[in-house]
Amino acid sequence: MGTHPLAPSTLDDGSALESVAADLPYLLKFMAAAQPLSLQTHPDRAQAQAGFEEESQRGVPLDAPNRIYRDRSAKPEMLCALTSFDTLCGFRPVDDTLALLSDIGAHDLARLLQDQKLPGAVAALYRGEFDPSSTIDACRRHDRPETNLVTELDGVYPGDPSVVVTLLLNRVMLTAGEAIFLGPGNLHAYLRGFGVEVMANSDNVVRGGLTVKHIDVDELLTVLDFEPLADPRVPRTEVEPGHWRYDTPSAPFVVSRIELDAKPRHHSAMGRQLILWVDGPRHGECDFLSPGDTAELTGPATVFVVDES
Repeated sequence: MGTHPLAPSTLDDGSALESVAADLPYLLKFMAAAQPLSLQTHPDRAQAQAGFEEESQRGVPLDAPNRIYRDRSAKPEMLCALTSFDTLCGFRPVDDTLALLSDIGAHDLARLLQDQKLPGAVAALYRGEFDPSSTIDACRRHDRPETNLVTELDGVYPGDPSVVVTLLLNRVMLTAGEAIFLGPGNLHAYLRGFGVEVMANSDNVVRGGLTVKHIDVDELLTVLDFEPLADPRVPRTEVEPGHWRYDTPSAPFVVSRIELDAKPRHHSAMGRQLILWVDGPRHGECDFLSPGDTAELTGPATVFVVDES
């Protein structure tokens, strides 16, 4: 749901959402991953502006399959789980990764990581300068979430460097109500689960692998943020009983989850808001409120409220 020109939403009467909301700074969607989705990242604003101009000057059509930058905007995003949701999110602290590689006997990859540090190791994998076969063989001999994922992905995407890159990333299993925030340069993939995704109003995606779509290794390595994440989960604050707000720094949106009971809750919109009903008799419906609009929200139901920051 949103006003991006490549996928604009409409109201019940068939008119464009943009006709009442103008250009919303965020997009809202359901995310349902039945199998691992592509390993990818997103640019910051400066990278997006430069990339958009460069591709435009080369005459790459906006809808071309090899186009990376379809607008000039950054694309920070947040995923909140509605069911258990299995994800890869950001690089794991290096010492923890070395301990994992030692445990599974992936000594070649461990030496590469020690010798070339994280950026060099990732570059060597994506540029084909490291033979991942010994690492994949080591994973086949073990039964743990990280190694099972490598074995699974190697069966679907043999020869894809991203299969082994997954061993360098945080494996995060979200429970319902938990969320992760993905800032610029965060390498991530959604593996399995159902949730609500909120992002800036952008379609800029730099893919690394696990996909048949366009991959640009040079651009990927330029955009990636190699700073390890100790805990990718987003803090949440209960601002009042049954109302939680998620911490999304430097994002053009504010996300809240409200658990409604049968007692009507008076709600006033501070900015341009979308209200997504994810549970209850109205599940799947979405409302738009202009600044100053009020509504009575009645459950039992769960709603996500997305406002501009």
